[in-house]
Amino acid sequence: MNLLPTVERETGAAPRHSIIWLHGLGADGNDFAPIVPELVDASWPALRFVFPHAPVQPVSINGGVPMRAWYDIHGFDARAPQDEAGIRRAIEAVEALIAREHERGVPSERIVLAGFSQGGAIALSAGLRHAQPLAGIVALSTYLPISATLAPERSAANAQVPIFWGHGSADPIVVLQRGLDSRVLLEGLGYTVDWHTYPMPHSVCAEEIDDLRRWLGARLA
Repeated sequence: MNLLPTVERETGAAPRHSIIWLHGLGADGNDFAPIVPELVDASWPALRFVFPHAPVQPVSINGGVPMRAWYDIHGFDARAPQDEAGIRRAIEAVEALIAREHERGVPSERIVLAGFSQGGAIALSAGLRHAQPLAGIVALSTYLPISATLAPERSAANAQVPIFWGHGSADPIVVLQRGLDSRVLLEGLGYTVDWHTYPMPHSVCAEEIDDLRRWLGARLA
């Protein structure tokens, strides 16, 4: 599989820890790159942030206009049809990025998968199915897609994976209830979700970055 193009930021020489961070619908890998100096603590080991660009494809909810998207979206409602084939292609693309980190000397247990909105949906889908244990999954303003397939497909290696979930209480796009429903499903399968809500719309806020810094620090200690 061809590797997706990426924006990369390294916080020190020869990083042995990586965070693969997936952007939201219509954005690109540059979207979260500016967060690195805000998020990183000086005491952490050297980190490589990998911000891939999703492929450009038509998106039904935007009238079929092509844009960067991890998969097609027919509607933001939980009952809308899901692009399962597209979601699985995106999972494969993330697997290829994880494999490249292995080649660069970073084992799975030192890789965090993170994502915002549609990117968070793929971070969850890929991470919970990944065959080796990951350091953690960060799910921001998102939901779990093709959720009925997770129980038979999930990896035992990530049954205990730490999950940080941040969601805005005023999110008009991925409404809070969709996140809550996904959290309930995950907890029903035995996952532990470190859940945080913030008084914000479909976005990221300073308090969330502070909470995520503390959570990541515990994973990197």
